[in-house]
Amino acid sequence: MKILIADAFDASLPERLKKFGEVTQDASQLSDAEVVLVRSKTKCTAEYIDKAPKLKLIIRGGVGTDNIDKEAAKKKGIQVKNTPAASSVAVAELAFAMMLAIPNRLIEAHNTTKEGKFLKSELKRTELMGKTLGLIGVGRIGTEMARRAKAFGMKVVGFDPAVQKSDVVDLKPLDEVLARADYLSIHTPLTDETKGMINKNLFSKMKDGVAIVNTGRGKCVVEADLVEALKSGKVKAYATDVWTSDPPPADCPLLTAPNVIMAPHIGASTKENLLRIGDEVVQILEAFSK
Repeated sequence: MKILIADAFDASLPERLKKFGEVTQDASQLSDAEVVLVRSKTKCTAEYIDKAPKLKLIIRGGVGTDNIDKEAAKKKGIQVKNTPAASSVAVAELAFAMMLAIPNRLIEAHNTTKEGKFLKSELKRTELMGKTLGLIGVGRIGTEMARRAKAFGMKVVGFDPAVQKSDVVDLKPLDEVLARADYLSIHTPLTDETKGMINKNLFSKMKDGVAIVNTGRGKCVVEADLVEALKSGKVKAYATDVWTSDPPPADCPLLTAPNVIMAPHIGASTKENLLRIGDEVVQILEAFSK
């Protein structure tokens, strides 16, 4: 079979996949590809799929498949797989780093020190210990986030309609999670139910001065409502690695909003995670080849 690696994976992956057939990274060979590997950059729209008449399998290296038109794939009998287990630690570590940066004022401390200011007494910090972390989404990544929060002495509550039991998260209704959380971490996929769910209505149910970390999906947040909440102080800080598009448009209101920490969708881009993604890709192809 011909395998097209359309996006950036670990450099060792092409060699690892040679046992399954011909491997190429040349996008112009899409029409001959039976398997396509993507991450976030390539959008497998209906038009993209139409250009690949021999395609039998799309593998998304990462969590979620919202950059793939699954209905278009289904109509053509194309299987869609992803690698959900691989990215949990990488994304959770970034989310936790962002959460740590907020009370420690790391971005402000770095920038002002570099500017020649030495704001030793001005930059007052707070601690995570004793605070409550609220999770929206208690899957693999949310669970890893919870484990780290508990190691820091935080209380952890979470909401996830698909999860009935957790050993590390005190599962509660959404309104209770919102009311109790000092920090809120979003770990949801993008679905019809979650699109735009973090909006003016939900902000009104949160604690004043809540800090929000989003490593789920950018489209789960209504940006205009979030900016209003940041300006009013209802939300004291927002840290995000995810956007409505990669990259965000130049007029994205979050780019100029106050108290926002930003990253360019790098949650899954650790060296170790790319190797784990490769492991899962090999497992998927082994099963597919039987």
